[in-house]
Amino acid sequence: MSAREKVTALLEFAGVEVGGGRPWDIQVHDERLYDRIMAEGSLGAGEAYMDGWWDVDELDEFFCRLLKARLDRKVRSPAVLGQVLLSRLGNLQSRRRSRKVAEQHYDLSNRLYEAMLGPTMQYTCAYYGPDGSKATLDEAQQAKLSLIARKLHLEPGMKVLELGGGFGELARYLAAEHDCEVVSYNISRRQVEYARGLCDGLPVQIREQDYRDAAGDSVQYDRVVSIGLMEHVGPKNYRGFFDLARERLKPGGLALIHTIGGNVSRNDVDPWIGKYIFPYGVIPSVAQLASALDGRFVLEDWHNFGPDYDRTLRGWEANFRAAWPELSDREGLDERFYRMWRYYLLSCAGAFRARGLNLWQMVLSLGDVSRYEPVR
Repeated sequence: MSAREKVTALLEFAGVEVGGGRPWDIQVHDERLYDRIMAEGSLGAGEAYMDGWWDVDELDEFFCRLLKARLDRKVRSPAVLGQVLLSRLGNLQSRRRSRKVAEQHYDLSNRLYEAMLGPTMQYTCAYYGPDGSKATLDEAQQAKLSLIARKLHLEPGMKVLELGGGFGELARYLAAEHDCEVVSYNISRRQVEYARGLCDGLPVQIREQDYRDAAGDSVQYDRVVSIGLMEHVGPKNYRGFFDLARERLKPGGLALIHTIGGNVSRNDVDPWIGKYIFPYGVIPSVAQLASALDGRFVLEDWHNFGPDYDRTLRGWEANFRAAWPELSDREGLDERFYRMWRYYLLSCAGAFRARGLNLWQMVLSLGDVSRYEPVR
């Protein structure tokens, strides 16, 4: 069977037709695509899309169908096998390697992120909630901030440690709206600069340091919060992460961890995502996090609102697409970047729609909280 026949058969199994007329059907512009997919798997498919070899009107639905059919498990390229071996032999999320994702991804132009994320500048899943079907992206991001604050049961004057601070909006919100003192760790230079400007005049310290440096902090905090960092911590470091959080938490305190989660334990990332978007990122599983939590914390609440990330990503993609003419002119971004970025956002949206990815918020205590009522 030729590569074309194999790829066509796999796509048909997922309900996708080559040259079909439905929005999720694939249009092939270069016949070399089939050999490239069979040889290089998802890396070859993604690079071929960046090169203009194929198109799909609705990339998100295309990927949703592929992932529901588990086609990612049917084509295993040497790139995947090599990454798995490397992840087992070494710590891909060491301090040195962790800087690469900051430099390659988070230190991109802030104008790009301002255009895509909107006024809240939150680069994590929004919360539309059970009654938020009509909410805008910005309203849902504000609802996420409120949700975090309510889950943490904040009181004025509390000291909060933030591990992985993003562009600083959560730190600003906790300080300005809840009268808390916040210390936030982040290794992205551009994000730190933005966050410091945003939090100017508030009781917020933005430290341009690795989250692991918080182990040397002699202060204990009433609350520890980490939003969107765990995806960069890595399986070999999960226990160390929770040890650090435990050491920094005061008796009677609470910690909240917000992370993308997978249904299968892995030590590696999709090769295309790893090369172009999040170097050395790994999505944790229930089993991996539970093992790392064992003996360290009491799990008070585990909340999954993964479907909201599908909608969040599509909102970001719409903002990015609308801003593209100005972005391309002012930032010097080319067509290949445009295709890469839309491929990233919409393939991830499809993965959340297929329920292959989740969004978890865990609330943790030291076991000295008499009762915790879940908040939604």
